[in-house]
Amino acid sequence: MKNIVIAAGYATRLGELTKNFPKPLLKIGSNTILGRMLDDIDNIDEIDEHVIITNHKFAPIFDQWAKETHYKKPITIIDDGTETNETRLGAVCDLLFAMEKLKVDDDMLVVAADNLLFFSFKEFVDFANEKGTSCIMCHEQPSIEKLQRTGVVVLDDNMRVLNMEEKPQEPKSHWAVPPFYIYKKKDLELIRHSVENGCGKDAPGNLAHYMVDNTEMHAWQMTAGRFDIGSLDTYYEAVEKYGKE
Repeated sequence: MKNIVIAAGYATRLGELTKNFPKPLLKIGSNTILGRMLDDIDNIDEIDEHVIITNHKFAPIFDQWAKETHYKKPITIIDDGTETNETRLGAVCDLLFAMEKLKVDDDMLVVAADNLLFFSFKEFVDFANEKGTSCIMCHEQPSIEKLQRTGVVVLDDNMRVLNMEEKPQEPKSHWAVPPFYIYKKKDLELIRHSVENGCGKDAPGNLAHYMVDNTEMHAWQMTAGRFDIGSLDTYYEAVEKYGKE
């Protein structure tokens, strides 16, 4: 299984802090946001490589960071060639770019690189192996306002995904979907042709939505929380709350 980290965005909402520096490598205490995530994922037996897809502007910074890390599994940095927020490929096209560049023919764990997580991805991988299908994560979200800003799924009693909508005005459930996915090898051809068949390009949830409509998928309920770092305020809040641990 490849761990593919989508890290090609420009984090414009963090202003000067990320104008010339990638958000995933910002420090929370003695570690980076991305480092905290890889500390967990690197210990999963199924993972054999970390693939980080970034942009041309930040690729040298990731290259230098990778040289200074000491993970058990190798790290591959992929440069998508873009240099501005206006010319970015979008998360789905970045995933397709990495898949093509490396000729990926394996299960994939696909993750966004701007969250602190308080559970282990091993639970998610074990769940996907048990179900034998591609999988998404989910968590209960009581706030309608927050549901309107994320992916929302309808599930059956076996946690099979029956329906998914991105940012629905009238959510059909309280199951929200964070940006973490497992795509099985058997579904890679669907992914490779997703954009040409109408899948949205920008958000990773666009691909999950497309896959729900085209193959069997299950949802794993998160067993603990996460902290999404999307703005300057949330970054400084994370530093204050978790940087002293």
